[in-house]
Parts: sequence; structure tokens; C-alpha cells
Amino acid sequence: MPAADSFDALIVGAGQAGTPLAYALADAGRRVGFIESDHLGGSCINYGCAPTKALLASAQRAHLVRTAGALGIIAAEPVVDFAAVITRMQTLRQNSRDSLHHKLTEAHNGITVIRGRARFTAPHTLRVVLAEGGGEQLLTAPLIFINTGTKAAVPDLPGLQESGYLTSDSLLLDMTEQPEHLLILGGSYIGVEFGQMFRRLGTRVTIVDTKPRLMAREDPDVSHPLEECLTAAGVELVLGATARRVSRAADGHLTLTVDTPDGERRLRGSHLLVAVGREPNTADLGLENTSITLNKKGYIEANEHLQTGTRGVYALGDVKGGPQFTHIAYDDYRIVRDALLHHGQRTTDDRPMPYVVFTEPQLGRIGLSKNQAKEKGIPYRVSRLPARTIGRAVQTGETEGFVEVLVGDDDRLLGAAVFCEQGGEIMTMFQLAMAGKLRYQELQNMILAHPTWAEVLNNAFQRLKPGE
Repeated sequence: MPAADSFDALIVGAGQAGTPLAYALADAGRRVGFIESDHLGGSCINYGCAPTKALLASAQRAHLVRTAGALGIIAAEPVVDFAAVITRMQTLRQNSRDSLHHKLTEAHNGITVIRGRARFTAPHTLRVVLAEGGGEQLLTAPLIFINTGTKAAVPDLPGLQESGYLTSDSLLLDMTEQPEHLLILGGSYIGVEFGQMFRRLGTRVTIVDTKPRLMAREDPDVSHPLEECLTAAGVELVLGATARRVSRAADGHLTLTVDTPDGERRLRGSHLLVAVGREPNTADLGLENTSITLNKKGYIEANEHLQTGTRGVYALGDVKGGPQFTHIAYDDYRIVRDALLHHGQRTTDDRPMPYVVFTEPQLGRIGLSKNQAKEKGIPYRVSRLPARTIGRAVQTGETEGFVEVLVGDDDRLLGAAVFCEQGGEIMTMFQLAMAGKLRYQELQNMILAHPTWAEVLNNAFQRLKPGE
């Protein structure tokens, strides 16, 4: 083994925290070693945000054509060219990969991209098994950033490995044929997004979950309307069900056997998507050669400054646990960048956690839910506005859903759940109001252009009275 190559910083993993951090450190004159064992871009570009939303756009267009008659437009039933849908998604993804490769290898001096799998041999030393040409490279740096992300969790289910299955990762990386009947094991955020999307692309879909309702982390009066939306679209829901085994017949079809409250059921489909959660990529990092510790689920333990138990080593993005969103990983980058380069003091404590479930309607969430407010003992009032009472919704024919806002004793917003057309964008307006600590009366009296979805901010608090 040759002598170690020395860098100012080493970044392990090309995700949404590690990549911009490499740019920032290099621009500040630091020599950066950037290590990635797979595709550049992390989960967001390769099997998360970007490819799923590209497929979602195709599914939404097909749905618009099917429902155009409600607005007086006569159109034939759309024909989904699944191969073309996949090709478009793959092209957009490859463009993003190529752009990243150019920026990392040509547009930024000071970044050395190393393709291979890294493992700690000492607190500030990494051995990288190189992906191309074999061999190993020893690297050392006073600063190391772990941004290795997560992978799809796979349950220990009899027959699963032998029968074959998909995860959200493999589906978006490898799928070329349209499923005839997609069985989805898991009814949380990934399961419902993929379920509606594939149903709109013409696939028969069945979602199976152990909980008695979908997205069980949400308040029941948030998840139940989504269930109604999916079932109305033809998605079959098998809830409160425990998977027992999987088998594949000679004709290639799968059978998923589940125990339900009404007895055993055998669900037959062409493909099985396992969407039961994620697990961290920490198993082969050599963390035993450092002072870094893992929690009981295998995620790296890091403090509010994203520092691990080894001085100078940070954990960024999904690998440290907590909410697994691209925008949270990107904020991890900003916290570390500002601390190292600009004497910043911001931490992960009390930062907002907005997210959007990209069904249609979208579910946008910010702040506290009713269940969370109750658990924390925080007094709140609720105003719930049915989407059918929103002028813009009536005009566009998009009347499904609701807007729900929680308000505290001081008349300021505690949280919002927006399940309607433009739900993510409307939620963001509530987030801005929360950041500005505005009282709901200020939103009620704000002059907003008519007719727009933004007028929800005027109307969402109809059932509240000051000091009520």
C-alpha cells in the first residue's frame, strides 16, 4: 500500500449535501477528495426526486386527458407509451449526471473525484477500493464528511429473495416494461406516490400495509381523504394486513400471501414493489476504527452541529437519521459550510421540516400536526377549509381535499396540512408566514390577486376568532 494522499477534506458520497459542500470548500481554496462508489447525484437524481417527478409528470398528463371531458373537452382514451415514458425519465437523469460530472471534474479546481468504496482504517484515514482498474488508494484529511445516504429496506419475508422483487431504487434504475399488476408492500409516502402514479399510467395497483390506514404518521383526517382519492382511482387497498410469504408461478406471476382482519388472502400480481422504509449505508464504513457511534437503527449519531463522535468527522443527509428529505440534506450542507467558512452558528435544532407527498392532490405539510400538538401539550385551534369552497378550485374543477391550519393561543400559526391542488406551493406560503411570525389576522387582511390559489391565505381561518 502506497503512502496516503493528503487532502484538506474528504467527502464520502455524492448526495445533496456532499456535492455542494465539495464546490464550496474547493472555491474556498481547500483541496477536496470526493469519493463515490456509484452514480453521482445521490438518491435525489438517481432514484428519488428527479426520476419520480419525471414519471409523475407523464402520469398527470394521462390523467388530464382522461378527465378532460369534465371541462367540455372531448378526447380519446390516452395511450401510454411506457417505453417512451421511461426513456424520457432516463434522459433527464443522465443529463443531470453528466452535468454533475462536468462540474466536479472540469468546472471546479481543487476537487479530485475518486470512484470507489471507502472504509475508515483510522479516525482520519480512508482506504478506497477503486471501482475501475482495481487497486486501493489510501487517503487522509483533518475533515471528513460522511454522506452515504440510505438504501431500501428489505424485510425477511419467506420466498421474497427467490421470487424476485423491486424497490424504489431498482425500479427507477432498471425497469423497462410496464407492470400489468403492481403489488406494493408498504403504504407510506413512497407506496402511495408510486401507487397513484402507476395506476394513472394504466397499471393495476394493490397497496398492502400492516397499519389500519395509509401514511399512519399523519392525522387520521389527513390520511383518510387520501385513501378515498386512491380507491376512487381504482387502487386496491389491503390494510391491517401482515405479509407471510411470496411465491412465483411458472407463468412468471407473483403471489403475495397476507393475513388480513378477514382472514388469509392471496394477492396475485406481475411485479412486487417493496416500500417498507429505508436503512442507512453504514455497514461497511469501518466505523469501528473511529469513535463514531450508531443508534439502534444503524444511523450515525451526530449532534446539532452535525459532528460525530470523532473530532473533524461529520455526518450529513439521510445517513444520520431523522427526516429523509433532499431539502434537509441540503440544509445540512449549509449549516456545515457556514460553520467552517463563515463562522456561522446555526444548528439543526428547531429548523422547519416542510415536506410534500406528490400525489394528486398534493399533501403539503409544515409544522405541527394535531397529534404532535397534543403529544407536546401545546394548546391549538383548528380551521379546516374544504377545497370545494376555494374559488380557484371550483373554476379549474380541482375540488378534492382541504386546507387545515393550526393556530396557537397567540394567534400565530403552529402548522398546516394542505391536501389540495398546488398543496406544496400553498404550504410554502404558510411556512413563510410562520417564519415571519405573522398572526393569522394579518393573512386574512392581506390583499391577494384574484382568482388565485394564494387566496387560501385569506380564507383558511374563517372559523377562527381572535382570542377564541
